[in-house]
Amino acid sequence: MADLLAPVRSVVTYAAVIAYIVVAGPVGLFIAAVLRWKRGLYALGHTGVWLGLTLAGIRYRVAGREHVPSMAVVFCSNHESNVDPPVLFLTLHRQLHILYKAELHQFPIMGTLFDVGGFVPIERTDRDKAMASITRGAVSLRAGNSFLIFPEGTRSRTGELLPFKKGGFIMAIQAQVPVVPVAVQGGRAAMGRGSAFVRPVRVSVRIGAPIPTAGLTLDDRDALIERVRRAVEDLRGEGSLWD
Repeated sequence: MADLLAPVRSVVTYAAVIAYIVVAGPVGLFIAAVLRWKRGLYALGHTGVWLGLTLAGIRYRVAGREHVPSMAVVFCSNHESNVDPPVLFLTLHRQLHILYKAELHQFPIMGTLFDVGGFVPIERTDRDKAMASITRGAVSLRAGNSFLIFPEGTRSRTGELLPFKKGGFIMAIQAQVPVVPVAVQGGRAAMGRGSAFVRPVRVSVRIGAPIPTAGLTLDDRDALIERVRRAVEDLRGEGSLWD
């Protein structure tokens, strides 16, 4: 029955989200371009994300919030589905900053909103530009802003962890802030490969103990990556919060 209702639920979800964007978009642009009101912009974003997830039947549970320190951190998560980013955007931090693919900045509205939100575009095909973005992220971290990274760089098709890229860890070391491992599970069934239909799923988010970078240098980045990777793998091994 759930599979039969997926097209209807998906159409309703898409229509509602589009309607929300039509109404909230101009407000968001005013907040972003004129008022430069970051908190208000995040409130609009959280509302839209919550609306989409709720209508799509995406439910989530979170364990380990007590591990998140009051200081800025780099959240490091695995990535296995399209629903991971919105779920983590809602659950990890009230003003979560994100390293994102630079090509998304080409969309004028999105670029403006991302800029005001403090997101940092990263150009992966240009090493110099990528390092400049990482430095920008480190400056933002030192200013007290927490970031989310998906170090695998793309979604894992098998569920197994892909190799971790170094950029986010270099950023954490430059800023001398902790890395918080995160494991997200359960979202892969939400959308079949090549399908636009969204199916209800139950997502688990496990947050691990922060891994300090104080005193580390760039020579320690590989050891840091390995330590964080093991922590994410251990969290994944704890299984679903819905069992």
